[in-house]
Amino acid sequence: MRIRLVATTAVAAGALTALSAVPAQAAEYNSALKIRGIQYDAPGSDSNRCSGGNTAQEYLTIKNYSRSTTVNLKGYVVKDAAGNKFTFTANHTLQPGDYVKLRGGNGADSDAKNVVYRDNCNFMWNNDKDTIYVYKSSGSRADVHSYTRSGSDPDRNGYITYHG
Repeated sequence: MRIRLVATTAVAAGALTALSAVPAQAAEYNSALKIRGIQYDAPGSDSNRCSGGNTAQEYLTIKNYSRSTTVNLKGYVVKDAAGNKFTFTANHTLQPGDYVKLRGGNGADSDAKNVVYRDNCNFMWNNDKDTIYVYKSSGSRADVHSYTRSGSDPDRNGYITYHG
């Protein structure tokens, strides 16, 4: 009996150690809304000028993976590791399977074209590494992913896919 108890305790301790070793960005959140992918490095030389710059070529794609629930993005927050953030202040609804591209720069938001602009000409995502956080309007985390250019983007095209 004592041998089984010791073995069971060791197995349980090993399972707890394995669970605690999982990084936060590997956790799956109970959310219909998830990061589909990110163009973290805009093609060409970075230029954050509002006129003629390429910040609009940097974007985050967020998708509604639900089969039946429509999600209103109003109040959702997107942040990076440094604390740069964007809050969806207007109603923008995603039907099941629909997506939105959150782009840098200025432009006209459009449900029909699946685009929302940050109205900020500064780049949000680092070209070498960063962490992307998406928070629900309630404040709970919807999704998170970290990346490095060398580890997450083997073809080095500046785009990473997360949820297929």
